[in-house]
Amino acid sequence: MQHDFWHQRWEQNQIGFHSHEINPHLQRFWPTLAVNTGSRVFVPLCGKSNDMLWLLAQGYQVVGVELSPKAVNAFFADNNLHPTVRHQGDFLIHEIDGLQIICGDFFKLSPADVGHIDAVYDRAALVALPPDMRLNYVFHLASLLEPGQQILLLTFEYPQHEMPGPPFSVPSNEIEMLYGHWCTIDILTSAEILKRELRFMEHGLRTLYEQVYRLIVR
Repeated sequence: MQHDFWHQRWEQNQIGFHSHEINPHLQRFWPTLAVNTGSRVFVPLCGKSNDMLWLLAQGYQVVGVELSPKAVNAFFADNNLHPTVRHQGDFLIHEIDGLQIICGDFFKLSPADVGHIDAVYDRAALVALPPDMRLNYVFHLASLLEPGQQILLLTFEYPQHEMPGPPFSVPSNEIEMLYGHWCTIDILTSAEILKRELRFMEHGLRTLYEQVYRLIVR
């Protein structure tokens, strides 16, 4: 899955993964992490998610990274926001007070590029990547984090042969393989959601679980 795939999805408006609504799991479970107000929250592969505005409204500093310039521009335009824009190495930085979106390749980010991170919200990054990219994603994310920092991770689990991703199925045993050697893993909820996600049923799925994890870097 190369850069052109995601640029094409955004150019053709094939963004069924985008939701205008604030994710209910974010609203329900983020407070359980007890992340201090004012902390910096990292949102990888953020797209134009309005979840970032919810985090900002709760008093957090938000840093997203997104490959597609169209997605970044749409986020600010859709919300009538007017960021300052500057170049930083390989990246284009869009900023308003308390919120920064780094436009560029996540895999090229260094700790200096993203700055100190206190917590991570991953609703759409891990599940956006095929199996051969997920290990690299997790290794690179780990390079940006320090012990004690937390990740709120949302995933889907379904028979992968029934539907091509993204979003991809990431079963619980893979979560253990990817994160178990460097994070403490707690599953906060797991629920069958196919009846309320008809678009997945239309793709031929017979079962669909959504999981929410709390990860703590060791």
